[in-house]
Amino acid sequence: MNKHEFLKPAALATAVGGMIVGGALSLVLFSNGSGDPAGEVAEKKPLYWVAPMDPNYRRDSPGKSPMGMDLIPVYEDGAGDSDTGPGTIKISPEVVNNLGVRTGTVERQALHSEIVSVGYVKYDEERLIHIHPRVSGWVEKLHVKAAGDPVKKGAPLYSLYSPELVNAQEELLLAMNRNNARLIEAAKSRLLALQIPDSFIDNLSKRKKVQQTVTFYAPQDGVVDNLNIREGFYVKPGTTMLSIGALDEVWVEGEIFERQAGLIKMNDRVSMKLDYLPGKTWEGKVDYIYPTLDSKTRTVRLRLRFANPNAELKPNMFAQITVHADGTDQMLMIPKDALIRTGSQDRVVLALGEGRFKSIEVQAGRQDAGFIEIIGGLNEGETVVTSAQFLLDSESSKTSDFKRMHKEDEIPSSAWVGGEILELMKDHRMVRAQHEPVEVWGWPEMMMDFGVAESVDIDQLTPGTTLHMEITKHDDGSVELTGIHVLSPGGGEVESSEPEGAIDHSQMDHSSMGHGQMNQDGMDHSQMNHGEMEPTEMDHSAHQMQGEG
Repeated sequence: MNKHEFLKPAALATAVGGMIVGGALSLVLFSNGSGDPAGEVAEKKPLYWVAPMDPNYRRDSPGKSPMGMDLIPVYEDGAGDSDTGPGTIKISPEVVNNLGVRTGTVERQALHSEIVSVGYVKYDEERLIHIHPRVSGWVEKLHVKAAGDPVKKGAPLYSLYSPELVNAQEELLLAMNRNNARLIEAAKSRLLALQIPDSFIDNLSKRKKVQQTVTFYAPQDGVVDNLNIREGFYVKPGTTMLSIGALDEVWVEGEIFERQAGLIKMNDRVSMKLDYLPGKTWEGKVDYIYPTLDSKTRTVRLRLRFANPNAELKPNMFAQITVHADGTDQMLMIPKDALIRTGSQDRVVLALGEGRFKSIEVQAGRQDAGFIEIIGGLNEGETVVTSAQFLLDSESSKTSDFKRMHKEDEIPSSAWVGGEILELMKDHRMVRAQHEPVEVWGWPEMMMDFGVAESVDIDQLTPGTTLHMEITKHDDGSVELTGIHVLSPGGGEVESSEPEGAIDHSQMDHSSMGHGQMNQDGMDHSQMNHGEMEPTEMDHSAHQMQGEG
């Protein structure tokens, strides 16, 4: 035997051993399908067995209900196997502790979102001024030499020689020589329209001497930007000579994702950090939310405003921004760790108490750093698993319907349904009726005995009466008729000749029944209506009629 032939049986034995160990571990954690530990099931004994569709039908041992369904055991804690729905698992406290199961409570609180993004420092465009000449001419002297130079309001920027300015000065002097007030006013207005300072016009009026160059001054404090001229340049109206931007307050433009746009509103607080000054934080606010979405990046632009008294923030700097969007509405929230996201649904593991857990579907909404909004699927005060939830979900999701059991809220205690009265037991104030399916309770069409409420006129419930009836379930498990709408009255009282538990074949659909699998022992075939039965569809192999030996 070579080495490879020897290793094959060894590998097979290892694989089989691993499967046995894994199966044993799963059996220890989640035994008996419903999750009850084996020891606990052995110790716990049912108090009685009850019919799934008739809580009044109780027996001391397992068996069948009058409808042929298996009876459900009821234990000392009062909970049947189906009380919490499919997928419920139960594990012992020791296993819960070993798995490290932690839980959180469903609470109502405001959403505190911190949206982190990046941005770039910009000039405050409301205070960004562009300098353009209103006449053509030549730059004789440039008083600012480079972009970025700081300037004060009233500081000289450049001196311009322009024939148009010379002519405008001469017109003013000519009007003054003629002492024509109307012409003087028109000449001064023209000089003002060409952005000639008042001080220059006053000096011209006093000295009465034309100046070949005119100096222009800064309209505000700030720094020079976009300096596009040098001395000797020829300029004309429309030429952008330079810009002056104020830096005592700046803008920061950032972008956020489309899904975050609904969390932010005007004047929300914003904090900002820059790499070149680590450890320092600037506080600002949301100044504007742009109304359009970038179709390529699927982002929304924000304009943030920050004070900059020391001019530490400079245009085009890269910044890290955090928008603190504090909501005011109280929303249903769970810890973010509790939510399990899959490709088709969101769900959580609901802690039902006493070691019982179940995976249920929820509808998730917005989220912040530690919590997530729940739009549907949970109620305030319920408990969800926040640690080891994936292990519990992997077991519960195998059989879970992912629905909650709301016995009080979602399942009504009464329902209207069509039916027919079969027997009136007036002395006991009860009736036997055949009713249509009750979908809200999961009841099929069947025959049941009902108590009759005092508010209902029992004399109208004669056999053969067809009606709409309101069935009400009480806390003690009993059911009774609490409302009726008679559609067709019956013909009178009829005593039932059927023994208790007998089946009324006149109300049965025989088209899909296999008589070969029926228990014929307690059936009285003399009461059967054979006129509508198709003999070719019946299995007579095990059919023994009464009277045969």
